[in-house]
Amino acid sequence: MPLAISSTAPAAKPESRRLATTLSPTFGSAYSIAEINAYIAIRDQLLAEAEQLRTGAKLASTALANDFVLGCLQPPRPPYEAQCLPETDAIRERKRCEAVRNRIAQLRDNVA
Repeated sequence: MPLAISSTAPAAKPESRRLATTLSPTFGSAYSIAEINAYIAIRDQLLAEAEQLRTGAKLASTALANDFVLGCLQPPRPPYEAQCLPETDAIRERKRCEAVRNRIAQLRDNVA
């Protein structure tokens, strides 16, 4: 009895994948910005839930999401410059991350 499933369809060639990414460089940028904005929205939703529930677990997940968003906002290194928020938006969101961090600290003080 074979341990692996054999396939008759050939795998996609690396050249075709590379060609698809070089044809539309703005797609990666738009996709990355949308993904970062989705993480920001998730963080904001978790903060709203944490303000209502005020449990340690919800505060911990909100803090983790906030730290993740902050990591996404770090200045990009080459060749990833196109996969980040514009700097003006990133600065605004970094300030928002700091405000969220302070709000989480306030909520933790109220829970304790």
